[in-house]
Amino acid sequence: MSTTRRAAVVAIVVCALAFTIAVPLRTYLAQRTEIREQQAQQAQLQQTVAQLQGRKAELSDPAQIEAEARRRLRYVKPGETPYIVQLPEDKAPDAAPQQGQQQIPDGSWYENLWNQVSAG
Repeated sequence: MSTTRRAAVVAIVVCALAFTIAVPLRTYLAQRTEIREQQAQQAQLQQTVAQLQGRKAELSDPAQIEAEARRRLRYVKPGETPYIVQLPEDKAPDAAPQQGQQQIPDGSWYENLWNQVSAG
């Protein structure tokens, strides 16, 4: 056999081996990446579960439930006088539109249209 034929046979064998190994190697690398992503997601979910279990343990205490109801729902016990302190920054801004904003007309659209047409 000549050297050229041997080189061609070796090249064909090497190419066949490369193609045979390429697909499983690509699949293996893709699965490793997916495993890493799934492990990161699992760690995040375990952290969320731990937080929720801690919150559940907090809410199993009747005093905590009462404090939560007082804070969020503004519940008071009978005989208590509720006070709400409103700070100046808590007030709603003036109803006057700022410069560059259009004022939204009151009433329905057809009343506004008729007022615009009749006003000329």
